[in-house]
Amino acid sequence: MPLLSLADSATLKHTIDRISKVTPEARAQWGRMNAHQMLCHLSDSFSLPLGTKSASPATGVFQRTAMKWGALYVPLPWPKLLPTRPEMDQFDGGTPPAHFDSDRARLVAAIQSFAAPSSDAANFHPHPMFLKMSRWEWMRWGYLHADHHLRQFGA
Repeated sequence: MPLLSLADSATLKHTIDRISKVTPEARAQWGRMNAHQMLCHLSDSFSLPLGTKSASPATGVFQRTAMKWGALYVPLPWPKLLPTRPEMDQFDGGTPPAHFDSDRARLVAAIQSFAAPSSDAANFHPHPMFLKMSRWEWMRWGYLHADHHLRQFGA
């Protein structure tokens, strides 16, 4: 099974196509968020490395090593119902939904900026759990996080 990444233009395009298929009526297969909240959650998450959103750190040796390795290198879908940082949590400090189409466009713009070939991981803000990551690790994380939530809504 290949380790997909947003650095691959076909994978990036496919991910954006999947985002375009999410509707406000889409029902979650797990979790508490609705489809609109999910778009805002992903947008917040992509804004973190770009420096337009911040999150409190939650890291220990286990998160920086074993969990990071498992999350990025094991070719399996992420488990359901994993906790997130409060600043990314739609029921705590996440960006509240406003207008569905505008929020979707904001997410697409954030992903495109994040995955742009000119983006430099050396300038990305650290991940709250995994800390500093290489470009490959960030692009892998970006794909896996988006895929996780798009699967949540059947997209």
